[in-house]
Amino acid sequence: MAPGVARGPTPYWRLPLGGAALLLLLIPVAAAQDPLGAACSQNTNKTCEECLKNVSCLWCNTNKACLDYPVTNILPPASLCKLSSARWGVCWVNFEALIITMSVVGGALLLGIAICCCCCCRRKRSRKPDRSEEKAMREREERRIRQGGRRAEMKTRHDEIRKKYGLFKEENPYARFENN
Repeated sequence: MAPGVARGPTPYWRLPLGGAALLLLLIPVAAAQDPLGAACSQNTNKTCEECLKNVSCLWCNTNKACLDYPVTNILPPASLCKLSSARWGVCWVNFEALIITMSVVGGALLLGIAICCCCCCRRKRSRKPDRSEEKAMREREERRIRQGGRRAEMKTRHDEIRKKYGLFKEENPYARFENN
C-alpha cells in the first residue's frame, strides 16, 4: 500500500479472541464448584470431572488420584504428578498443553502490542516532516529557482550571440525556398 493512503480501521476482535477462549475454558470450572469444605482426597479413584468440581483440586491421570493443588508452587512438582498427566480446571487440557497455549497467546499479545506501537510511532513520524527535512526541501526549492534564473540568462546570452553572428533561428526556415 502506498504511503499516505488512508486505510480502514483495525478490527478490535483479534486481541480479545485469546481472552475469550481462556474464559470459555474456565467457565465450567467456576460454575461447577463444590462447597469449600470438600476435601480433594475424597474424589480419588472417581472421575476427573468429579475431582475438578473443586477448583483447589488437581487430577493426576496416571494414578487416578485427586490431590490438593500445591498453592505454594505455580506448577505442581514432578514428584506429585507429571505435567503431561496433571489436569486442572478441565479434564481435556493437561498442564503441558496449558503452558504451551498460554505462552503462545502471551507471545501473540506481546507481538501484537509491539506491532501496534511501531505502527503508531511510524504514523506520528510520517505526519509532519522534521526540521532537517523542511530545511532540505527549502534549499531544494531555492536551488531550483536559481537554476531557472541562470537558464533564462544563458538563453538570452546565446540568443544575443546568435543575432550578432547571424545564426539566429528563423521562425520559418523554409521560407527562403518558397520564393523561387
